Parts: sequence; C-alpha cells; structure tokens
Amino acid sequence: MSDTTHEAVILGGGLAGLCLALQLRGEFPEMDILVLERHRHPLPAAAHKVGESTVEIGADYFDHTLGLREHMDSAHIRKFGLRYFFSDGRDDVENTTELGVSRLLPVPSYQIDRGIFETFLGEEARRRGIAFRDGAAVKRFNVGAHGAAHEVHYVDADGEHHVTARWLLDASGRAALLRRRFELTVDNGHHANAVWFRMDAKLDIDRWSDDADWRGRVSPPERWRSTNHLMGPGYWTWLIPLGSGAHSVGIVTDAAMHPLEGMRDFELALKWLHTRQPAMGRAIAAERDSLLDFRFLRDYSHSSRQLFSADRWALTGEAGSFLDPFYSPGSDFIAIANTYIVALVGHDRAGRNIAPYAHFYEKLFFSFYESTLSLFRGQYPLFGNAQVLPAKVIWDYAYYWGVLCQLMFQRRLTDLHLLGEMRPELERAQALNARMQQLFRHWHAAHAGRSRREMLDQCTLAWFSELNGGLHDVLDDAGIRARLRDHVRMLEGVADAITLQAAATDARLHAPLSGQSRPALFRATL
Repeated sequence: MSDTTHEAVILGGGLAGLCLALQLRGEFPEMDILVLERHRHPLPAAAHKVGESTVEIGADYFDHTLGLREHMDSAHIRKFGLRYFFSDGRDDVENTTELGVSRLLPVPSYQIDRGIFETFLGEEARRRGIAFRDGAAVKRFNVGAHGAAHEVHYVDADGEHHVTARWLLDASGRAALLRRRFELTVDNGHHANAVWFRMDAKLDIDRWSDDADWRGRVSPPERWRSTNHLMGPGYWTWLIPLGSGAHSVGIVTDAAMHPLEGMRDFELALKWLHTRQPAMGRAIAAERDSLLDFRFLRDYSHSSRQLFSADRWALTGEAGSFLDPFYSPGSDFIAIANTYIVALVGHDRAGRNIAPYAHFYEKLFFSFYESTLSLFRGQYPLFGNAQVLPAKVIWDYAYYWGVLCQLMFQRRLTDLHLLGEMRPELERAQALNARMQQLFRHWHAAHAGRSRREMLDQCTLAWFSELNGGLHDVLDDAGIRARLRDHVRMLEGVADAITLQAAATDARLHAPLSGQSRPALFRATL
C-alpha cells in the first residue's frame, strides 16, 4: 500500500471535479492536487452524462476562468440559443408558436459532448501538473475535524493507496459521498423526472418542414444548433446536437402530471413522443437503429443542508445540489460552487479563519440557488402555454443576465463588501422575481395561450440583445454598482410591461408593479 499527502483530494473527476482542479491550479500554481475518478479514460464520445447544454455563466467559466476557449470552439458546437416550440400533439411545427433568436447573440454558449470534453479535461489536468487518477475506486474515507487531516483509501490498477489531505472536495456526482455520509440531502419541493438517450445521428429540426417562410425566419437556417425545446403542459423535451455527430434527446416532466412509468424505456418513450410530439417521434423512429443508450432519473432535483465547512471540506456539482435542466444551469452552479471553494482555499492558504467565509459564501450560494429554483418549482403546468411561457422566458433571461451574470462576469461573486452594499437592490430584485413567478402561475390559470403560426424573435427586442452584449463589459467598482442599480430598475420596467400584458387577458391580475409602465419594452413581439 502506498501513502501520500496532498493539499487537496477531489473525489470525482467528472465535469465538476476536473474543472475545480483546473481552477485551483490556475489560482495556486504550486498546489498539490489529487483527483480520483472511478471511470477509465478516455471516455467514449457522447458519454451518457447530464449537462450537455451550457448558458452564459458556464460558457464564460470554461472560456475565460479555465482558459479553454480554443478547445470549446474546435471540439464543440456554438449554440444557437435556447429555442422553444409550443407543439404539444402537433405534427406541423412550422405552424406553431416558436420562441428564439433569428441570429446569434453576442455572448457565446455551447453544446458540449461530455465524453470529448471530460477526456480533454483529464488530459489538460495532467498537462498542468495535476495528479489525475482514472480507474480509481474510493473504498473508504475519514473526514477530519477541528483541524485534523482527511484520509482516503482508494484502489486502482496499481493496487491500494492511502492518502491524507488538508482539503477534501466532493465532486462525486450522484454518488454524493459526503452528502450521504453526513445525511445532508434536502427535499427542495421540486419533483420532476427525466429520461434521456443518445442517437448516433443528426436530428435536424430544420428538415421537419419544407415551408420556405418558416425556414427563412432564422439566418442561417440552423435551428438544429439550438437547444430545441418542444413544449407541452407539464413537460418539455430537448434536442441537443453533440460535437461527435450524435444527438442527445430528453423528456423532462412534472412527476405528478406525466408518470415516469409511461416512458421508462426507449419503446415507451417513443410511444409517448408519438402522442405528445409526433414530429419528434417520427424523426427519432427513423433513426432508431442508431440508439446508443437510454437512462431515466426519478426526482432528480435536490439540495443540501451544507456545502462548505470550516473543517476544510466542500461539495460541488451534483454531489451538493442540482436544480433542473431547463435553462441549462448545471454548469453555472458548478462554476459558482467552484469559485467559492477556490476562494476558501485561498483564505486558508493565507492563514485566515475560514469559518466566517464558509458561512457567507454558503448563504450566497443558497440565495442564488433558491432564486433560480423558483423559475422551475410549481411552473411546469404552464410550460405548454404559448403566451405565458414566452413572457416568462424573457423575464427569466433578463433576471439572469441582469443580476447573477453581472456578478460572475465581473468576478464579484466573493466581493462581500460589494454584495453587502448592494444587498437592498439585490433583495429587491429577488422579491420582484418571486412576485413575477406567482404572476405567471395566475396568468396561466386565467388564459390558455393557444399556439399559433408565429415567430417570437428575441432579436427584435433591442434592450434584450444589448443586455446580452454587455456581459463582457469591463466595469470598475463604481461601474458595477451603477449597472446593478440600473438593472434592478430595468427589471421593474420589464415586470410592468409583462403585468400589463397579463392584465389585458384578465383584469383580475395585478396592476403594474412599480406604477410606471413601460409596455414599449416588448414592442409588438410578445
């Protein structure tokens, strides 16, 4: 048996663990890091992993924080935004309501082939001097307390190993080694199920219709590069292209509205699709011989009572918490958790007491988590509403780009002075978001929002495109404070415009929230 000592041992060398290792190495070049991953590398292309679609925070984290832009551009697909079709029971997607962009917005996001990406991350970790052990099974571990070191026993092809570490960082995914050890799992009240599978084929939604007008709405006509969502009451489905040439397909449902038993294998899922999304079902049936895998996951959303400890352990990725795949926030929250962990390690290396930092960082993480969870919890019934959901998507994006993205892109996530000073504005935005989510539920109850032949082009909203385009602006202290205040006022205007639109369908819905309506924000598009 070999014995070694490391400053940090990371349990799990998937997306969260390898990204954490690279971020730690970038911040502390001399740090001794050991990553233990049970799967052997290289992984197969189109590996069956959760989280192939990224949005702006995750993409920026890969591009700039980790310095992987060249790999992202060369090995993965630049995403054509998130796109939504209100096509429940419809075979003619060209005659339904479509929400999306007609051209790429300025800030990139990606469709990621997780097999290709994680294999690259493992190779990159080794290139940067990180001890990455694949094919390593953790047999047991002891968590040190009150300053004591942590211990891990693992087995790989070279035999059994015993290691000690100052930091024990759990990125073990749904194995959740530390969360299970300390019984930290929390039911967050969001109960949804998912099935997903990969086809070794390109499922090109642009070819589902020969309608020239429909094809011409998007330039270039490459809807297939989007994360395509086909929507219905209580569910949504996804189509995500992968850089390997495969396509990822998923069905995500409110557990109470669409039982998992009706789709828990490929044949059942295909039968379900033939009923709920016939065009999608037909496209998949035509390529059924290319099926690569199939998986289902019951009640996938969860939280944890604790993420960061003064005893120098922490959780990241699904080992800690998971929200929902809608809007693709998984890599965002990996970036957020990893950034807080790296900051805690930095405080520890500087000789500071990390207990207060662990407390405040955890409170901030859970604040962001709960605000984002509110976008999904209790909202699945309205997902088939072709009037309410498009307005909700605009709001949710504006809230995301206007607040959380600003803190991440400006590298202010750990700036406790800024966050303390801006707390009234941030709490105002959070409360406004909670009221808007309630409004969407009430609006849906009052109005069915039937799908019709139309394109709701987000690019026609100039303020919306500008909000995205400003994410990479470099701001000084005064600039970030002014921008956050401006964005809270902007959100109040967006809320008023949506509230007026809702009130036009049912006068019982609330009056404008700020008393200063700005309906021109949406022009005629929504």
